[in-house]
Amino acid sequence: MSLKVLQAVTVVLLALVMGVFWGTWFTLTRSLETFSPSEFIHIGKTIIANVKTPMQILMPLTLVVVAACCWLTPDKRSASFYFQLVALLLAVVALVITVGVEVPIDNQIKTWTAETIPNNWTTLRARWNAFHAARTFVSIAAVASMTCGALVTKPRTTSV
Repeated sequence: MSLKVLQAVTVVLLALVMGVFWGTWFTLTRSLETFSPSEFIHIGKTIIANVKTPMQILMPLTLVVVAACCWLTPDKRSASFYFQLVALLLAVVALVITVGVEVPIDNQIKTWTAETIPNNWTTLRARWNAFHAARTFVSIAAVASMTCGALVTKPRTTSV
């Protein structure tokens, strides 16, 4: 597989990850404060169930493919390499936010009912929301950086 094809696949994978974050942020999380506790729990559990397995596959796969682009870029001092490296680092940041902040809160939400919701649920909701916004914009930056890296890659020249 050529580097250009791998870069195109990588941009698509990063865009899929970003799309999950952007879609949720743009359509839902900016309004979380308007939901009653029971609505919040229902929506939270539904989203968690819908994205858990796909994202457990998509995020690690995306990291591997971005890393492969970096590895296969022949000139490690090129703009392409550095754009791809930045994309990799940003994708790692998104994963760290997901695993370190978002998933632990999601795991708590999965156990809640309207009767058992903790007193600090609005604080947890605000924390999740703030980190989700950060993760969303980090993932947008990762797509942008990877796209730049793909666009500035110079084709390999072959000697005759």
